[in-house]
Amino acid sequence: MPDLVLLPKPKTRTERPRLYKVILLNDDFTPRDFVVKVLKAVFRMTEAEALGVMLTAHRKGACVVAVYTQEVAETKARQATDMGSQAGYPLAFTTEREE
Repeated sequence: MPDLVLLPKPKTRTERPRLYKVILLNDDFTPRDFVVKVLKAVFRMTEAEALGVMLTAHRKGACVVAVYTQEVAETKARQATDMGSQAGYPLAFTTEREE
């Protein structure tokens, strides 16, 4: 009877999910206080964090709010944009794949 040779199992590496940035786009109509309120509600930011993000978007035209997996990023961007729409503001959040 020949010796039984066991080959090692090939190791499968699970690939990390791609990450996506949620980006706040500046507009000249949505009140700053409302933007801060949305950032705190949807992204669970402190008052200071939300104020910093809002001011950066105001000065530079856009600001990365947070980084998540694609599904979470798209959901949060949609929730935040919808909050603006429901209040009658053109507040907009978008997502972009992180390089």
